[in-house]
Amino acid sequence: MLTAFARAFKTPDLRKKLLFTLAIIVVYRVGTHIPIPGVNYKAVQQCVSEAGANQGLFGLVNMFSGGALLQITVFALGIMPYITASIILQLLTVVIPRLEALKKEGQAGTAKITQYTRYLTVALAILQGTGLVATARSGALFNGCSVASSIVPDQAIFSTITMVVCMTAGTCVVMWLGELITDRGIGNGMSILMFISIAATFPSALWAIKKQGTLAGGWIEFGTVILVGLVMVGLVVFVEQAQRRIPVQYAKRMIGRRSYGGTSTYIPLKVNQAGVIPVIFASSLLYIPALVAQFAGGNSSWKTWIQSNLTKGDHPIYITMYFLLIVFFAFFYVAISFNPEEVADNMKKYGGFIPGIRAGRPTAEYLSYVLNRITWPGSLYLGLIALVPTMALVGFGASQNFPFGGTSILIIVGVGLETVKQIESQLQQRNYEGFLR
Repeated sequence: MLTAFARAFKTPDLRKKLLFTLAIIVVYRVGTHIPIPGVNYKAVQQCVSEAGANQGLFGLVNMFSGGALLQITVFALGIMPYITASIILQLLTVVIPRLEALKKEGQAGTAKITQYTRYLTVALAILQGTGLVATARSGALFNGCSVASSIVPDQAIFSTITMVVCMTAGTCVVMWLGELITDRGIGNGMSILMFISIAATFPSALWAIKKQGTLAGGWIEFGTVILVGLVMVGLVVFVEQAQRRIPVQYAKRMIGRRSYGGTSTYIPLKVNQAGVIPVIFASSLLYIPALVAQFAGGNSSWKTWIQSNLTKGDHPIYITMYFLLIVFFAFFYVAISFNPEEVADNMKKYGGFIPGIRAGRPTAEYLSYVLNRITWPGSLYLGLIALVPTMALVGFGASQNFPFGGTSILIIVGVGLETVKQIESQLQQRNYEGFLR
């Protein structure tokens, strides 16, 4: 692999792409440390140090922003508004016929959907920025911090609007940086920025576990977490690469003196067809009741029940609901992202068929049957991976933002594999041995 790295940097155009990607990453990481105007930076640092690993409801979003959310910086919202907008547009494509027609138009339709995604990203950034500023002003961003109420000293309307505008502009810059990486760098820009955001929180989280440990100065807990992380990475790589290949045969046709078709191929159905989307959906849905209870006044019975059962990661009710929601969203997302009837119609149009299965409706039913069977182990795998932070919470006393949590590992491994494949394909085009030998 080190030889492949050297060969990649010896190739002029590939070296230019890698260096450009690294430069964009540096700019992004610098932006995560620039505070927005109107924030008492000393008070924020004090609250961050007092909160430590207990980041409450905002731990997941803070991880996706590379620790910028709780620092209330220019890139505080990070890439999350764009990810949310992309998921919403993808779901609406199935519901709204106009978006479905745009998707079928090819590159022109995709460009139009991308434009809609940008507009929705700006709207979500304004909404989330307003919520973050309101939370910081009320002191609810850091529960238990002695100076939480003085994070935003000037609570005038002009100061609030300035803060929201700065965070929205920061989100637009992050979106632009991601698109620059996609166009002129290596890999998918948004995925690369998310990868960097999550990886940036690893050293501090690992060192916090070492400091909290009691066995041999915390080194035993530290080594155990590293070992668990390596095992999880191996498991995730194995499952993410696993697929069911359905053979497809195309009939041979004679047009004039030329023969067309007669080839054999396959339809790759991944075991984890939904990726990390079900985990994100389940986490977001479980945060809503806790967020509502946090801002609700009084001490009603429903608020007490939510705070007792749905805000603690190691509570049995929370674990059960989290696992069931992941399984549900895995099936839901696969159902809307893969249409067996459309695949069967396209195969029939081009003279393709699955050996032993009649074309048309029987093919669609067979594809649906196979997809349901492989989605079950994929959804259970996602649920078990996502529960690793909960096991760490019980075993090591770590936070819910466990460094080798299910969401972070899935994203890092997925983005890493995709980026390595792109580098490998470009190396192989130049008659090299490849990146992974």
